[in-house]
Amino acid sequence: MRRVAEGAATFVLAFSVYLVLTAFTGPVGLWSLEELLGGAVVALLVALAAHRLLWERGGWRLLIPIRWVMFLAYLVGPFFFAMAKANLDVAYRVITGRLAPGIVRFNPGLKTDAGRTLLANSITLTPGTLTLEVDEETGDFYVHWINVRSPDPKPEEVCGSFPKWAKVIAE
Repeated sequence: MRRVAEGAATFVLAFSVYLVLTAFTGPVGLWSLEELLGGAVVALLVALAAHRLLWERGGWRLLIPIRWVMFLAYLVGPFFFAMAKANLDVAYRVITGRLAPGIVRFNPGLKTDAGRTLLANSITLTPGTLTLEVDEETGDFYVHWINVRSPDPKPEEVCGSFPKWAKVIAE
């Protein structure tokens, strides 16, 4: 019974997102009948595929509204600032030729898949860094970095405050 309730909640969430994203696209009203049926089918497929990930592995934490507010604050503040700073740094290094590329390993201490995914994507979206792999057992990140200063860096050296924000938002 619990799995049915979780699947139904996932369906409602996916269908609600679909309705918000496609509002006012119908020929006469908000949605056409075909859009509603198509959205229901897609939401059902999403619910079947994702409900275990969402409910059994702690993904439900991301449904808490304050976490969305924190995520938006992260995007507008620290992430945007780090992106701007990294763009200038990469431009400087390319122009001057002062490159020290390499692959580094560090452990940010994240426990959930959502936290690790948020951090990995933040690192990859920042110029000069690329997440190559995340070890599922140990939680170690392998990152290609344009400016390797030490072979065993701390997470703050590679990606600044991103791990702290990932903990606040996703764990």
